[in-house]
Amino acid sequence: MNIIETIKKQIKDNIILIYMKGTPESPSCGFSAQAVKALSICGEKFAYVDVLENTEIRNELPKYANWPTFPQLWIDGELIGGCSIILEMLENGQLRELISKTVKKYKI
Repeated sequence: MNIIETIKKQIKDNIILIYMKGTPESPSCGFSAQAVKALSICGEKFAYVDVLENTEIRNELPKYANWPTFPQLWIDGELIGGCSIILEMLENGQLRELISKTVKKYKI
């Protein structure tokens, strides 16, 4: 499986997925830390990929997603965006609503 196939599989297999620097317990950048905190506030489980542990994903995902930075939040196969968008959506209630709707759709 090439790296793009791996990325596609990760996105397909995890309805809420964040590509980040570090782990949720130990983020390696402030933007990833803020994004994880926002997701945690929503109260649902999410998967993550530490891009610092996988150079190929760190190099290829920005091209595949047409999004140059990390973190990247993917929900139900769609790129939501990075830290600023995640925080804005949390503030206006859209993040919690989208996550809740997605979780209900898959009855997790």
